[in-house]
Parts: sequence; structure tokens; C-alpha cells
Amino acid sequence: MICKNLTRILESIENAKLRYGRRDFIKLIAVSKYSNADEIQQAFSCGQIAFGENKVQDLAKKKQILAPYDIEWHFIGTLQENKINMLLQIKPALLHSLHSLKLAYALQKRLMRENCKLKALLQVNSANEDSKSGFSIESAFSSYLEILEKCPNIELTGLMCMGAHSNDTTLIEKSFLQTQRLYERLKPYNVSILSMGMSSDYEIAIACGSNCLRIGSSIFQP
Repeated sequence: MICKNLTRILESIENAKLRYGRRDFIKLIAVSKYSNADEIQQAFSCGQIAFGENKVQDLAKKKQILAPYDIEWHFIGTLQENKINMLLQIKPALLHSLHSLKLAYALQKRLMRENCKLKALLQVNSANEDSKSGFSIESAFSSYLEILEKCPNIELTGLMCMGAHSNDTTLIEKSFLQTQRLYERLKPYNVSILSMGMSSDYEIAIACGSNCLRIGSSIFQP
């Protein structure tokens, strides 16, 4: 079932790319936060390499269980400062959710102490919703540059956002396009990842320039 779902999603992504004239590579992160190790292993055996978790302790546990497999782990949830040390021990491929300057400075302090670096995306609350973390569209550009300057151990490589929580595709599209325009402004600063789109809205995200999708339920649920 997981392999069948994965194949269907990958075909859907390719069809959307053709529809919107996209020729670049779009990375798929399988969001495994509600999945167990066996289900992740099944998806891995079908060719899925990158998986995303939103709780540090779950990521640590699953990485340990699945250590024999060369899985690329991503952290996509809201990172609490008291979980920074644990996350750095896990060494994720990418932190998708750098949501505040306070968190950036706390990360820099620990990274400098450990003499290591962490790849991260700036989380943008482009939908301007109270339920979402992240920088406002108005503050994101200057904050991105501040982190680049003041936090050298954080390797910022792009942006992440969640689409507007709405059935109105126009609102979802608007939130994605605002982030995409910000991404274009940051092109001189070597951004390469625009992480937008989940199970319910990934085709809209592809139309709006996303090159990294975070899809869970469409892969793991029957």
C-alpha cells in the first residue's frame, strides 16, 4: 500500500511539473511523524530516502531503530530551545523550521560550543495565522540577513512555509507566492531550497515554485 501510494504521489508530482512547465528537480520529504519504523522501512525499500519528523525525541528513536538504513532525516517541527542539544546529537540533514531570532541565537551558541554547523531553512508565516510559527513576510528578509551575518554556524539555505489553512485555493496560492517572491529576493544569498506544499496543497505549491514537498498522509495512510 505504501509503495503504491508513493508511486502515485511521484507520478502526480511529475504530472504537475509538466503542467506548470517545471523542469527542475523537486525533492520529496516523506513526513513520517504518525508512522512507525516498519512503515518507514517499507517506504525506504520503495526508494524513498528523505523522511521528516516534527518531534526531536521521535526523530532520535526512529533514527536509532533504523540505523542500518541510509535514511536522510529532516526535522520539520517547532524546535524548543531545551531540545537543541538532542537535535544536534542527531545531526539532521536539514532543519526546516528556524522560526525566530531567539532560536537562531540559541542554536548559534550551542553550535559554536560544539564546533559544528547545521543546515536550516527560515520558516515564514506568510499566511499570517496565529496558529503558525515563523517570521512575518515583512521581517523575514532582514532577519534572514541578520542570521547570515551573526550566526555563521547556521547554514541558511532557503525558506519554508505552510500554506494558508483554508479551503480557498486563492488564499493558499497567495501565501505560497508571497514566500516565493521573498525567495527570489534572497537569490543573491545562495538560497536553493523552497520548502512548500503538503498532502492537501502540494500541486498549488509546485505551481508557485516549490522545490521541496513535505507529504505524509498521502503516502502512509490507506
